[in-house]
Amino acid sequence: MTWAGRRPHDRPAMTSHLKPVRPFVVVRDQAPGLDAPGLDRLLGAVIAIGNFDGVHRGHRAVVEAALQRARGLKRPAAAVTFEPHPRLVLRPGEPLFRLTDAQAKLRLLATSGLDGVLVMTFDTALAALTAEEFITRVLVERLRIAGATIGFDFHFGKNRAGSPAFLAEMGRRLGFPVDIMPPLEDEGRPVSSSVIRAALAAGRVVEAAELLGYPWFVTATVIHGDKRGRDLGYPTANLRLDPAFGLKHGIYAVRVGLDGRVHDGVANFGRRPTFGGGAPLLEVHLFDFSGELYGRPLDVAFIGWIRAEMRFDGVDDLIRHMDDDSRLARAVLARAPGAFPPIGPAIEVTSE
Repeated sequence: MTWAGRRPHDRPAMTSHLKPVRPFVVVRDQAPGLDAPGLDRLLGAVIAIGNFDGVHRGHRAVVEAALQRARGLKRPAAAVTFEPHPRLVLRPGEPLFRLTDAQAKLRLLATSGLDGVLVMTFDTALAALTAEEFITRVLVERLRIAGATIGFDFHFGKNRAGSPAFLAEMGRRLGFPVDIMPPLEDEGRPVSSSVIRAALAAGRVVEAAELLGYPWFVTATVIHGDKRGRDLGYPTANLRLDPAFGLKHGIYAVRVGLDGRVHDGVANFGRRPTFGGGAPLLEVHLFDFSGELYGRPLDVAFIGWIRAEMRFDGVDDLIRHMDDDSRLARAVLARAPGAFPPIGPAIEVTSE
């Protein structure tokens, strides 16, 4: 896709990709041995345990506790997380709106200060481990952990029988400290993945950002569309998202990361009712941009809500609203200079 913006350039692009605070190792531990490349760098670490969907402020508190404990013990700090998300394995018929896919989660964790992450493949074999077996076989025998941190509501092991209190008791017995992070609230709202999903389902992206601690974003590759936006004077980058994607259909002010730069824009997520509908699609118009986008990955951060998706009686009415949407989006973005998620470049996962 090659396009040119409708208006002259009015603000410089910003650097988007953050470098990890220190070298960051990502290991996918799929086999029973200890020879997964890079795993030796995580042995003896203080670990933060969780699914970390969204890597929101509550998760960051778990990570920060691991970092503080690790500094005191002069040990590395790492995360242990699970892919695919356990709910997709335990309840395969139930759609899950993930706040961050596997890659986005790693990119956020990479800028948290951790030394690395162990991504454990969540399958029926791992699900069958009892909570005690998970602690003794995985945490103690294989990882030789120096300590652990966990959220107050995270459960693990067969039938989710392992509670934070159980982990703390096992830690006392086996000789490692455990820090349990209490519930976190923001002006009376629980900071949790489910509450953030509900906010996004209502289009409340500012509220979601407050709970996450950064503007929520998605990453997808630009695909070919019907090129209708170009004919209307608003060329769009079309992104197909997961069918379980639960964001409210509507128009949003967005910032888009591309090749280490950030560009302002406006986006529509929905079914395009004016033109007969169809499968949900994210259509992004970048302000003041020209270049080829087909086949390129974009990081799209949602900064503000503009309006709900609407059906218009004609093209002229649609264009008038698109003009208004662009003007409003520019105003929203001007009030949030520099707002963009703390993400680095794509993360390569080391595996056996």
